[in-house]
Amino acid sequence: MRILKPQNLHFQELENRDLMDMSEDEKIKDCNFENEECNDINLYEIEFEHCKFSNICMQKGTLEKLTFRDVIFEQCNFSNTEFVETSFIRCEFNNCKVCGCNFMESRLYNVTFTETNASYMNLSMASIENILFKNTGLKNSYFLETKIKNIYFENSDLTQAKFFKTSLNGIDLSSSKIEGIAISIEDIRGAIIDQFQATDLLYLIGVKLK
Repeated sequence: MRILKPQNLHFQELENRDLMDMSEDEKIKDCNFENEECNDINLYEIEFEHCKFSNICMQKGTLEKLTFRDVIFEQCNFSNTEFVETSFIRCEFNNCKVCGCNFMESRLYNVTFTETNASYMNLSMASIENILFKNTGLKNSYFLETKIKNIYFENSDLTQAKFFKTSLNGIDLSSSKIEGIAISIEDIRGAIIDQFQATDLLYLIGVKLK
């Protein structure tokens, strides 16, 4: 597993900024955003580079065509926020809430989710590459026609997650929960599971345990 971390962020002196002061088409570099509540915010075509977000509450927002490059998010709450055609490049989500977030048609490249609540997250038709979900809750999440490459699940909860036209060939699910996962035989073929998880997939061949 080789997922690139945010680059040079720990070596920069960050300027404190407020999200409520952002303007369209602005390019933000080497900034720190902390302890701010900005629910229902709308942001459009803004680039964030070498930035850190700490304890930000941004619920039910709409972020369209944004780029986050070399960014760390810590203890942030983005619940039910729309990320429209947004790119995340070398980013980390640590102990965050992204439950109910819509990442449809967004791009995630070298992104880590650790100790994060991502239930009901929608990654349909997104392009995700070099992604780690570690100790992360993905209950009822959506992976419909998602383009995936080098995806890793470590001790994550995929209970009732939904996969459609998204192949898990070669992906190791053995340390994660997959009860009630909705997936086709074609999409689960080649995935790595343990012997106990096999019972969660028997419905695919139409049999029941007695």
